Amino acid sequence: MPETNNQQVRLASRPSGWVTPDNFEFTVEPVGEPAQGQVLVRNLLMSVDPYMRGRMNDVRSYVPPFRLGEVLQASVVGQVVASEYDGYAEGDYVTGMLGWENYSICDGRQLRKLTPGSEPLSWHLGILGMPGMTAYVGLMKIAEAKPGETVFVSAASGAVGSVVGQLAKLHGCRVVGSAGSDEKVALLKQEFGYDAGLNYKKSESLVRDIKSLCPKGIDVGFENVGGDIFEAVLWSMRDFGRIALCGMISNYNDAEPQPGPRGMMLIVGRRLTIRGFIVRDHPAECQEYVTKAAAWVKEGKLRYHETVAEGLENAPKAFIDMLKGGNVGKQIVKLADA
Repeated sequence: MPETNNQQVRLASRPSGWVTPDNFEFTVEPVGEPAQGQVLVRNLLMSVDPYMRGRMNDVRSYVPPFRLGEVLQASVVGQVVASEYDGYAEGDYVTGMLGWENYSICDGRQLRKLTPGSEPLSWHLGILGMPGMTAYVGLMKIAEAKPGETVFVSAASGAVGSVVGQLAKLHGCRVVGSAGSDEKVALLKQEFGYDAGLNYKKSESLVRDIKSLCPKGIDVGFENVGGDIFEAVLWSMRDFGRIALCGMISNYNDAEPQPGPRGMMLIVGRRLTIRGFIVRDHPAECQEYVTKAAAWVKEGKLRYHETVAEGLENAPKAFIDMLKGGNVGKQIVKLADA
């Protein structure tokens, strides 16, 4: 065992409004040894994602809330240190829902073995992981995008949005996205193939600007933000348009619930379909995506960006910065070298 102490990050208090560093607590515990059926994993890379903000609240949701005083959870890529579970051996690379910590002990059934290739291990938390799967499921199954249609994506430079735009272009769609800076908008068009982009922070009228960028209307909306952008998109939706509701990050830190979007009668008059989804409900499509994406990445048809924070001590800051839009692409925390 190279180390005997395990640094961890726990939920110290539930946020009221925006998350702050005071909501986190660092502790150190012994590493421990796996029991029968368990695996000890040295965590190498960790994902921080918007959905985690909801788990910090003590409310019922599709995933249980984090408990006060317990180690936070995240998608992690790691390496097996010791195994008491058939199928895993020392040195194997694995991914699973583990802790914000340097070492995790878990049931072997919680893990999936990775076969390292030419791609970086971090990609299994991003373009070849949950964000990429989410983009594919939302665009292709929930919204049923068709060639020739116009797709609008909010938070278009983020981990999910950057993949949605590229998948839509591969599928023969016209793609427009919103982001929070001129630099991000430029990246949408230069790197991710978007036909047009909008810096929503500079917009004096989101309704007018979205209509200008989508003069024939929007067939498919991929919603990651909610709030004013969601409302503005409704006014540009074409008859029988479809909206995939992936997230509502603009509301995650609200201390009180905000009023819903105005113009809801448009949903009736234009016969819109608006559907929320959770990616884990669609395992077949997730596997389908991973197979296709591996080939697309190799062929240069899918590009990928990530923002990397170094060290577990910087995980809370990386999480808070991500919620404020400070990342481009997937936000990763590097915990150790492979």
